[in-house]
Amino acid sequence: MKRWLTKKEREELLNTHRKERDKRVCDRIKAVLAYDDGYSYSEIAHILLLDDETIRRHISDYLSEKKLLPENGGSSGKLTDKETRELVEHLREITYLHVKDICDYVKQTYRKKYSVSGMTKWLHANRFCYKKPHAVPAKADKAQQAKFIKYYKRLKARAGEVEPIYFADSVHPQHQTKLAYGWILKGERKEIATTGRQNRLNFMGGICLNGHRFIVQQAETVNGENIKLFLRRLRDANPGEHAIHTIWDNAGYHRSKEVRRYAKALRIKLHYLPPYSPNLNPIERVWKLFHEHVTYNQYYGKFTDFTDAALGFFKTIGRKKSLLRSRINDNFQILHSPLFAS
Repeated sequence: MKRWLTKKEREELLNTHRKERDKRVCDRIKAVLAYDDGYSYSEIAHILLLDDETIRRHISDYLSEKKLLPENGGSSGKLTDKETRELVEHLREITYLHVKDICDYVKQTYRKKYSVSGMTKWLHANRFCYKKPHAVPAKADKAQQAKFIKYYKRLKARAGEVEPIYFADSVHPQHQTKLAYGWILKGERKEIATTGRQNRLNFMGGICLNGHRFIVQQAETVNGENIKLFLRRLRDANPGEHAIHTIWDNAGYHRSKEVRRYAKALRIKLHYLPPYSPNLNPIERVWKLFHEHVTYNQYYGKFTDFTDAALGFFKTIGRKKSLLRSRINDNFQILHSPLFAS
């Protein structure tokens, strides 16, 4: 590994670290040494319990000016209570990648100068942290979701123990390596082979939260005919004269007249989720389990190997009741798109 610090510079930094009593200077030295050892900004930030931007600034200061002391800079006046409230609301609306951009905004808006370190302290003091926002469907409407939850609770009460309620949907996993977070040795760059193929499988599945019964069916393609076969399998797995309730999204083949007539003949009552509300369908969590066990950080050289792994998961997951109970329930969380009025 190529280092950019000379042996003498490393020795001087280590000697300074041994003598230094200011924790801020020690953190700067450790950041510089770790970066020289090949650690990334994110890894160093995680180790030192700082944010990426601070680590990037510490290393940049040393590279450009050999700076280790934190005294330079500072703030030219504190924000008033009114300005603080305004800035908090602004930052709730706008997500900045870099602290320096917030400093620029404060300087332009309030004519007050903050150093990056000063603004970082302000952010922490006002309960901000550096993290990734959550993705929400752009058309997610919390009013419609809340209405559905009330509808579902009434349905659940009426169905009782006699009429099972299945949440259903389709999944189309591709023969493609999906990279995901995982535990990797510090300082090590872990490489995983990826595939360039786009072949995919198609499965239709349903889960009943009462007993966590799971049904799945593979199909060449998901269309009206195969949806009818899935409904037939659902009825065969729940024989009797009682009704079966199936909750799924508004896909065209779910709402077709042919599928609805077939479901009625099987005494299967169809219920539809609000648009753009995957958070209200627990089957999505089964698909997440599938990806965790089959596709994330996994390489399959042959499509047949990928198919065997997928079928193996669906063949056994229904028996893992404790796992299903711990991960899949109807404690729904409402998503709200900022495009809708709150």
